[in-house]
Amino acid sequence: MLILVGFVIAFLIGLTGVGAGTMTAPILILFLGLPPGVAVGTALLFGTLVKLPAASIYLWNRQVDFPTVRLMLAGGLPGVMIGTLLFQGLRHRGNAVLFLVGAIVILSAFANLVSTLRRRRGVERPRLIPPATLLIGMEVGFSSAGAGALGTLLLFHTTNLTPAKVVGTDLLFGLLLAAVGGGLRVWLGQVSPEVLLPMLAGGMLGSTLGAYAVTLVPRRPLKVGLLLWLLFIGIQLLYRGAGHG
Repeated sequence: MLILVGFVIAFLIGLTGVGAGTMTAPILILFLGLPPGVAVGTALLFGTLVKLPAASIYLWNRQVDFPTVRLMLAGGLPGVMIGTLLFQGLRHRGNAVLFLVGAIVILSAFANLVSTLRRRRGVERPRLIPPATLLIGMEVGFSSAGAGALGTLLLFHTTNLTPAKVVGTDLLFGLLLAAVGGGLRVWLGQVSPEVLLPMLAGGMLGSTLGAYAVTLVPRRPLKVGLLLWLLFIGIQLLYRGAGHG
């Protein structure tokens, strides 16, 4: 079952560009019953590893803008550390954590939905990138969500990169953030190897197939449907966090 879950999530990541944390952590919390901290840590490590095949393809095709990656990391790396520490301060307040994770999932999914439906090209605003990615990094450290959805939206509104370079640049940024955040979670003991390893067994294959399937499957309708599903998942987390679940 976990192998199939990992395959499906990673396939959709490769196909749509939706962040691993936005999907993985809610599934681990809602359907597998993992504590929020362990779910976030496991999702971060899963996201790091399953993004490697897709990131390699974008790097090979020179679809990553490294100056922009450096600007994003200038804010994102401190942010992911702050977000992890913030989570530690709230870890004994289970309902509050669920509520905040749900809010972040909804924000990430909605931002990516807007970005998908309204492809407006941005103007060059590089100074806005580090402070914006500081907030994105905090979300990633706290909930594992945000890098894929909000990073893509940010790049469309602050750069004139091509769509392929936007995806490739944000994918590498998200991978590096997840690696740092996942490493911190390993140090804190907030990772479940029993869940992670089977998911990776399916996820590595799913990510590779998803990246190659982009040219074969209507990407936009699938992405819109997936993001609407993520909005529903976020609402469920909010509901549970409010003490109704």
